[in-house]
Amino acid sequence: MENTKCVCGHNNPVGTILCEYCGKPLEEDQEANRPLEMRYEGKARRSQTYQTTWFDRVWNFFSSVKVAIVLILITLIASAIGTILPQERYIPSPDPAQFYVEHYGVWGEWFYKLGLSNMYDSWWYVTLLAMIGISLVVCSLDRVIPLYKALKNQQVTKDLSFISRQKVSHTLKVTEEERDALLDRLATQLQNRRFHVRREGHALLAEKGRISRWGPYINHIGLILFLFGALLRLVPGWYLDQFVWVREGEIAKVPELPYYVKNNKAEVEFYDPKELPGKKENAQPTVKQYKSDITLMRQDPRTGRLEPVSRKVIMVNHPMEYKGLMLFQSGFQPNQPLSLQMTVTDKKTKKSVGTFTVNLYHPKESYPLQNGGTVRILNYFPDFTMEGDRPATKSEFPNRPAFVFEVITPELKKGEKSWMIAQTNLDDINRNNRYDISMTGLQVVDQSGLMVRVDKSLPVIFFGAAVCMIGLVMGFYWQHRRVWLRWHEGRLYLGAHTNKNWFGLKREVEQIAERAGLKMSLTQYGQE
Repeated sequence: MENTKCVCGHNNPVGTILCEYCGKPLEEDQEANRPLEMRYEGKARRSQTYQTTWFDRVWNFFSSVKVAIVLILITLIASAIGTILPQERYIPSPDPAQFYVEHYGVWGEWFYKLGLSNMYDSWWYVTLLAMIGISLVVCSLDRVIPLYKALKNQQVTKDLSFISRQKVSHTLKVTEEERDALLDRLATQLQNRRFHVRREGHALLAEKGRISRWGPYINHIGLILFLFGALLRLVPGWYLDQFVWVREGEIAKVPELPYYVKNNKAEVEFYDPKELPGKKENAQPTVKQYKSDITLMRQDPRTGRLEPVSRKVIMVNHPMEYKGLMLFQSGFQPNQPLSLQMTVTDKKTKKSVGTFTVNLYHPKESYPLQNGGTVRILNYFPDFTMEGDRPATKSEFPNRPAFVFEVITPELKKGEKSWMIAQTNLDDINRNNRYDISMTGLQVVDQSGLMVRVDKSLPVIFFGAAVCMIGLVMGFYWQHRRVWLRWHEGRLYLGAHTNKNWFGLKREVEQIAERAGLKMSLTQYGQE
């Protein structure tokens, strides 16, 4: 590709709007009274120069701001849709397909079938995040490289058309005798305003706040780091977000980690009625705080025993922290059934032949009776339901426990089966049985819901957010201001440019000129 040669003799790459050396417009059809296009100092971007190979096409696709906006909008819409129903990791069921259908009907069924129930870990959502990150990198490189080269190699002496066609400009007559003294005074006043001044012969360039031009790109770096931290969560061991219920007095395995947690005590604290003025006497008590006294334990590899490593009373927003692991108080269920006390009665003698206690979470296969008999559990359905004409369980939690018992005693030639379903009278089913099994006691227990979280990517995410905020401050509140001065054939040409706050720049240049002994009213098109 051929370069575009300026009248000053400098060869410019194809696509350059302003000469890299003198600043003269290279496009002859530009309107003479229109301010110059100063974006990227008129330098050509790669996406506007190379468009032949497949790499160029990919680069041009991701360098488009429109493409980046579309990708962000698609991701935002998808993220919002994913919050309509709870994600799989937060539902209390091992069968998500059945759970969504039972609780949300047709909408839940399609929510699961479309993969929205586990959306944030899906390949297409991760691909969207990766494409946004690639777009940020390519957009930044496509623009920051030519801008850096242009600002680094700025020439002091600029073409007159470049100066006069700045948005803030002025031209006035200055004799040769007044020239040097006036330029000296202007340079002094500009330096007093913290401008960095360079001078070549009868030309002058004053600049300050160049760092603000990098604000948007620092913002991009922060966003890239933020996305990188989010993608790190997909790396095994970097992120864990699980939920576990632990009953009071019991020990539960921490999901996916070599730890165990014991719930020493779970309690709920209520507000004193005196603390809530205006509340009715018979109203339900208001919860003030949920608490759990937990012990974190780890198995000793030599002895196999569980050794405590940390203990803390956790509350909402006050988790236990241990080597990057955080346990949050995130749920509380009071009076949950733990075990049932069953009594076996001989219908002939109307006397009890024995009692036994069934742990609803860890039932035994058989229980001895006092008369030498045995009760065996043939089937156990923690959450009983009927699927057609067959019994089944909806979940692993004992919400409606049902049992099929077999009673074996010396008086029976063979064991007899008995059904027992909570909250259901089964006298008709067990009518011909000699022995009656009934529930005579219920033991309940409180249980705590703990959110288990490990997030090693948080430092990266927070650092990216901080870098992003720094870039926003630089881009919104700092300003890059430049003033060009050149004396030529009895006239002094002044032009000024800024990336924001044109009114402030105009006022500052007028004040500098006034202190240097000049009275001028700056215009946008270089008029006297």
